[in-house]
Amino acid sequence: MNLHEYQAKELLKRYSVPVQEGIACSTPGEAEEAYRQIHTQYGSKFAVVKAQIHAGGRGKGKIVGKEQRGVAVGKNATEVKDIAQNLLGGTLVTIQTGEAGKVVNKVLVAQDVYYDGPNPVKEFYLSILLDRAKGQNVIMYSTEGGMDIEEVAHNTPEKIFKEWVHPGGPLQPFQARKIAFNLGLSGEANKNCVKFVTSLYNAYSGLDCGMLEINPLFKTSDDKIIAVDCKMNVDDSSLTRHPDVATMRDLAEEDPTEVEAGKFNLNFVKLDGNVGCMVNGAGLAMATMDMIQLSGGSPANFLDVGGSASAKTVEAGFRIILQDPKVKAILINIFGGIVRGDRVAQGIIDAYNSIGDIKIPIIVRLQGTNAEEGKQLLDESGLKVQSAIKLSEAADLVAKAVKA
Repeated sequence: MNLHEYQAKELLKRYSVPVQEGIACSTPGEAEEAYRQIHTQYGSKFAVVKAQIHAGGRGKGKIVGKEQRGVAVGKNATEVKDIAQNLLGGTLVTIQTGEAGKVVNKVLVAQDVYYDGPNPVKEFYLSILLDRAKGQNVIMYSTEGGMDIEEVAHNTPEKIFKEWVHPGGPLQPFQARKIAFNLGLSGEANKNCVKFVTSLYNAYSGLDCGMLEINPLFKTSDDKIIAVDCKMNVDDSSLTRHPDVATMRDLAEEDPTEVEAGKFNLNFVKLDGNVGCMVNGAGLAMATMDMIQLSGGSPANFLDVGGSASAKTVEAGFRIILQDPKVKAILINIFGGIVRGDRVAQGIIDAYNSIGDIKIPIIVRLQGTNAEEGKQLLDESGLKVQSAIKLSEAADLVAKAVKA
């Protein structure tokens, strides 16, 4: 589950991670008042207004039809209000959103961290995620922080450092000191960085994060180390341990079909292909998607109905697949172990009759428990459904469908 910047920062503060303070706002009026609060509390000469969407590249992104950037500086309450007015309700297009963009429903009005002090400021990059190849968490960091970290990784990979940590244990003190040293920090800034990295890793572990990225990791002019931006992803499977985090889910940021699938406990991921597929079991689903690709098509989705699917569940999955206008054919590939073939067949029949005239080919392959009964139900239904016994037969039917 992805979190907004303002949500992630609130969670980091629970683990004593210093952050750029700010106030989340839903209206221009709230943004104007937020500036006044920040100016009074922190003495900020200006405020940074940041669009809150689940995508990076906001600083270079633009609101459709306007010149407004996704991150902008307001020098007074009026400017902050105007920026919020331009952002809220607009569609922000960034390098990560694609052309469709994302609608901005909230902005974060944040304090000025570029205040005067005895030392120069500096931006770094730091992230924590699981290195699946090594089976260990890895801290990736660089002296070259900011908006163009992708270019740094591509053009000068030697500037990206990595530190691996066993998931069963904490970040060791010598590792935190090594990170601060490689970032070129000394004195008070070095000490603050060691504390920051240690607390950040505790947050990553304690919140069951899948990814935690700080960009930029900022050294202020008085040598404080703070998180100016934060991108956080929490493992969905851990949310039962974090009910407070689960309430932060923003459904408006997620694909509507995936949200609907979740209501029926369907494992659904929308893809960009032209063949919808409904399968039981993740392994069979992956094999089916490969088969679709090899037959000349492209998977439009990953949909695993699970082992205890009912006719109602199958109908729900069927409806979700049909919502995609790119789908030219649907392949239903069920191996009956726990789930029964006749139950799946009944769900297909119910969905077909409920939806009405379906223009695209439907290919059904049933094997295993009650597969013959399921095939009989489909044959006697009078529906325009093509059945297959072997996976190769299903592949041939898919090939014909996508070439039609």
